Amino acid sequence: MKRLLISTSLVAGLFATATWAADAKPLFVYVSPNPIGVNDFLKLGKAGTEQVAKELGGEAKTYESSDPTTQRQNLEAAAKAGAKVVVAIGFEFNDMLPEVATAYPEVKFLQIDSCPFAKMKPNIFCSVFREHEAAFLIGAEAALTSKTGKVGAIGALDIPFLHRFTDGFIAGAKQAKPAITISPSLWVGGNNPFSDPARGQERAAAMLADGADRVLAAGAGSNGGIFKAVLDAPGSATYGVDVNQCPQSPGAVADNIEKKTDVAVVLAVKGIMAGGQPPIVALGLKEAGMTLTAFGAGVKDSKCTIADNADVIAKLAALRDQIIAGSITVADPMMAK
Repeated sequence: MKRLLISTSLVAGLFATATWAADAKPLFVYVSPNPIGVNDFLKLGKAGTEQVAKELGGEAKTYESSDPTTQRQNLEAAAKAGAKVVVAIGFEFNDMLPEVATAYPEVKFLQIDSCPFAKMKPNIFCSVFREHEAAFLIGAEAALTSKTGKVGAIGALDIPFLHRFTDGFIAGAKQAKPAITISPSLWVGGNNPFSDPARGQERAAAMLADGADRVLAAGAGSNGGIFKAVLDAPGSATYGVDVNQCPQSPGAVADNIEKKTDVAVVLAVKGIMAGGQPPIVALGLKEAGMTLTAFGAGVKDSKCTIADNADVIAKLAALRDQIIAGSITVADPMMAK
């Protein structure tokens, strides 16, 4: 009888443990490289993590970083907290992520918008974008709408990744109008190139003074300054990146290169949890990972001036379809540098 009681107790204990495990919600942690604040791009990463956690019946947490030290601490804290997938966004994690992934081999790590290609680990997954494809379309749009016949691009920093925006923009402008004049690309630079509106405004003012009336703003947090310079130059227009930035400066921003970061997070986390996610996935126009605000169903309410140019949107859609079909190939500057 005693043996029966012990056995029954053991079975009950195992059943309770199994029930607890079944009821436990999987944890998904989003680690940002910087405070999220008003950064719409980082907000999308958070939104995607929360959405996929909800769809998978899990729990989502966000750890905001402020510098390399807190970035690493947050990766490690997320792993120690028992996260099924740790989502990190941005190139800032390239060097540290392989080291943390090695220390926590049972945790899956998803890096969005960048990838430690040379130091990949079995538990690292990357979702990157073909930004140059959408930048090509924006360049075409700029050339098709320019009144002065001169367009240009401004980036935060002169690095290969941002050439996907600037070089793609230039290629698209030349495709749409071979005779278009290109203003030399300018870079925000300085100590805080991704968040220096004052320097952004200076660069944009110089480009506008040089005769360009269509300017790509690929300066992240510096874009506000570029928008202001464009507002001060009647007849000119600019183009935002990552999200719809038209509401930030109505009348100045014509359109945007939208990066569907939230979509990338949802698709990748689901793939990881299902066990079929490839180590590296690139999302472009074909996968709807990149697009233009002009193509959205809500373009009329977007506050983007391109909404009044249905004929131009139609031409851009035709170019998009050619890229998707493979009849137009947009060179990737990351592969050439």
